[in-house]
Amino acid sequence: MRVGAEILFPPYAIPYLKDLRGPKWQQLIEHVLRLKEDHPEALAFSWMMMRLDGCRTCEVDSFKAMQGCVACAVLTVRRFKGSDAELLKLYDEALKEVQAYLSERRKAERRAKPMARVAAGVPLVRG
Repeated sequence: MRVGAEILFPPYAIPYLKDLRGPKWQQLIEHVLRLKEDHPEALAFSWMMMRLDGCRTCEVDSFKAMQGCVACAVLTVRRFKGSDAELLKLYDEALKEVQAYLSERRKAERRAKPMARVAAGVPLVRG
């Protein structure tokens, strides 16, 4: 495996994708690059790219992995047969999924907090 091959789509590959499509794609890339890596919109971009690139099924000794993530991502975006509008729609769908996941996770954490207090012997009701 070459240096630069990761388990999942790495944010360091994003700048290399900027000039591969039209102005709206370029605006999306510029926007995502201004965000922290753990921002929901940045996560959504990575999630979209993981799907397009097939990161989850990439094998360590595969040709794709040997080329590295940047090369794989560049080829994937260049070879995407749909329009930029379709790519942006895929991004919007990924963003909705990330937001839904994060919302469910926050709800689960709120539900777990009282149970953690009980487990620690802290009464839920002060009296």
